Amino acid sequence: MWGVAYGFAAAMQPGPFQTYLIAQTLRNGWRRTLPVVLAPLLSDGPIIGLVLLVLSHLPSWWLQVLRFVGGAFVLYLAIGALQAWRNFNTQRSTSLPHQHGVFRAALVNLLNPGPYVYWSLVTGPLLLTGWQKAPSNGLSLLLGFYVTMLVTLVGILLLCAGAGKFGTAINRSLLGLSGLALVGFGLYQIWSGVVVLWQGG
Repeated sequence: MWGVAYGFAAAMQPGPFQTYLIAQTLRNGWRRTLPVVLAPLLSDGPIIGLVLLVLSHLPSWWLQVLRFVGGAFVLYLAIGALQAWRNFNTQRSTSLPHQHGVFRAALVNLLNPGPYVYWSLVTGPLLLTGWQKAPSNGLSLLLGFYVTMLVTLVGILLLCAGAGKFGTAINRSLLGLSGLALVGFGLYQIWSGVVVLWQGG
């Protein structure tokens, strides 16, 4: 469940990778841009490995602290998403350099600090906690996260390919829905972290 929820939220977050995806879709068409949605599968491996290596050496109570901080970060992302929804511009800029290929997109994602922060504060602690309980829990979180994220990115790509008012209206609605969902996730994560810390572990 959490993998699906956070996968959707991650795909809907405005950022360099999403901007690159939209610009390439508008410039090159959806068929040539479709492989770009696979870029996170290439770039996130080193990011997740680095994050889990650090998190695995922290005391157990630090995971709850990170859960609390991560909830605050999710609320920060929610504010950004809702502001983007409020100021949504149907005339998207396509002024990015003309670049092709999933490897270029992976580099864009790898050099973006967003995935590092996201996996450090939000999904990393969830993945580590689930893996410690049972490896299948961690694997199911990863599977749900990436399947949902890739499907959502393909949906964004196809909506942008339409380049019509109907498509942009749907995109704006999904952005607003993502912001509201992030508010709920952030408050829940903060609450669960506070409860565990209050109970002493």
